[in-house]
Amino acid sequence: MASAPRKNASPSSASQRPALDATDRELLALLQANARESVTTLGKKLGVARTTVIARMERLQTSGVITGYSVRLNQATLEKSLQAYVGLSVEPRAGRDVLKRLAKMPEIKLVCSVSGEFDYVAWIRADSPYALDRLLDEMGETAGVSKTTTSVVLAERINRG
Repeated sequence: MASAPRKNASPSSASQRPALDATDRELLALLQANARESVTTLGKKLGVARTTVIARMERLQTSGVITGYSVRLNQATLEKSLQAYVGLSVEPRAGRDVLKRLAKMPEIKLVCSVSGEFDYVAWIRADSPYALDRLLDEMGETAGVSKTTTSVVLAERINRG
């Protein structure tokens, strides 16, 4: 397709964000649905030349709008199919140390700082309810963590990857 995007290419301020027109947005939606779609097919769907698609994709990569391409897996067919989101409240000034400890737990796939009730929300995957329980205990006993609240994922309803 196109060359690999630059690492850490995301703009740092709103003034640096590239302007996206309707064709850019439609191209991005098509790529989100199927990043393996051929440039020729994308051009046909958009009603533009394949060279236009190539140029737009390159611009979107260079500007940091597209930061990479990936594969979406059917999580139910994989090991560690039990998923949960864990809200974590941390003690003042303990965030950095808590994140270092959480980073050592391979079951934790994503941690986001958030506004609202929690300081962080973690997405975790476990092999079994027993393994999830053990991990939640470990997270809750982490120095600096004052509270955890867990929501187990029952089913994915919308996944745009």
